[in-house]
Amino acid sequence: MNELTIHLRPKSEMPLYEQIYQYVKKDIQDGRLKSGERLPSTRALCRHLEVSRSTVELAYEQLLSEGYIESRPCSGYFVAEVGGLYRLESPSRGKKEIPRDTGGRFLYDFTPNGVDLDYFPYGVWRKLSRESLLDDKAELFSLGDSQGELGLRRAICDYLHQARGVNCGPEQIVIGAGNDYLVMLLNTVIGNAHKVAFENPTYKRDYRLFRTLSCDVCTVDMDASGMNVEKLAASEADIAFVMPSHQYPLGIVMPIKRRLELLSWAGAKEGRYIIEDDYDSEFRYKGKPIPALQGYDRGGRVIYIGTFSKSIAPAIRISYMVLPPSLLEAYRRRGAFLHSTVSRINQQVLQRFMEEGYYERHLNRMRALYKGRHDVLLAALKQVRVKFQITGEHAGVHLLLRFDTGWTEDELILRAADKGVRVYGLSDYVVGQDSGHLKHGDTPTIILGYAKMKEEDIMQAVRLLDKAWG
Repeated sequence: MNELTIHLRPKSEMPLYEQIYQYVKKDIQDGRLKSGERLPSTRALCRHLEVSRSTVELAYEQLLSEGYIESRPCSGYFVAEVGGLYRLESPSRGKKEIPRDTGGRFLYDFTPNGVDLDYFPYGVWRKLSRESLLDDKAELFSLGDSQGELGLRRAICDYLHQARGVNCGPEQIVIGAGNDYLVMLLNTVIGNAHKVAFENPTYKRDYRLFRTLSCDVCTVDMDASGMNVEKLAASEADIAFVMPSHQYPLGIVMPIKRRLELLSWAGAKEGRYIIEDDYDSEFRYKGKPIPALQGYDRGGRVIYIGTFSKSIAPAIRISYMVLPPSLLEAYRRRGAFLHSTVSRINQQVLQRFMEEGYYERHLNRMRALYKGRHDVLLAALKQVRVKFQITGEHAGVHLLLRFDTGWTEDELILRAADKGVRVYGLSDYVVGQDSGHLKHGDTPTIILGYAKMKEEDIMQAVRLLDKAWG
């Protein structure tokens, strides 16, 4: 095709790139743009729409990230194959209501865990805590609602609807002290007579937790798009545990086609569910955050789990689970007798933190902070003499280096340690001994986290890595 008829609104609060992105995305979902159809080049479209080329490029990058379009070398952009897998009709309106020494021999530590607590909003949190206790509110010291305080659930519901595209009401949300508690509660609700499939490599803590709860667990290989659905079907699992917006640790963003394949798998048989762990979707540095898988679910098969541990602080210990309507009755029968594990005072403080705009401002500040560190790390890595491929960047707070030097993963880690820099290997996240068949298994891969490192420390640490690996 030669042009797109898009009526841009320059005075709208929505950025121009997002207007282009939304228009093309809707045309693909509605079938007006067919699979394989060629899109105009960025140069041609920017001339046609009279906008900057970077605006069009940003819109195309977002569509590429979500898998709606694909780029073919020397040919241009084409509509990806997404139709016929799952219904994408819009949900009905009104449903919204439903040098630093780490203590060891390391000067620098590229840990992929944790957040920078130097930027925690201590003053605001102290103010809200004090105001919450200013009046004698005896009810704050009683047990409260077992699902969590209604006001906080409403605030979370509004945030998820606006920021993540999640369709739910406050009655579907359950608040708990950390994801571990919510997984145990979920096990109480649905029972342990399930086979749960995990991506491989994966965050092993959840894998071990389900196994401890006496669930049958297995792993499913991944490809460039995420969990392989054909292998998932062959595993005979009835629950798939996935991280579609930013897989940990590989950093893969699951494209729309694979998301729809997963939903089709779940809808093909009664009793199948997808657990979506959306642990750090707030941090994305190119385009806007990828919409949650739950937002595409029309059959009530996605159990959505989120947390404030990454976006605010781990010690907050407030996570939330969005149950599909089909599990609400089971929750009321089997799980509602369990009291909330988060104090009502902390819930009220977080509710006000969100309602009064502090949370959004804090997120914007942390995004800017982490993006700065992300950009510094990428720039510094370009100066390293040894060859490697960078993957998993542009989102989250870690990236991966894939080497083709002949060194093993252990050798790369030891060479870095000799220079006082701690790095981490991908093999720590691989489940099982026979991992050579994994796509990333044959290639030594190092994980570098940057959330807890200052920009000057990142530059110094990478200089040491250059000496270690160069």
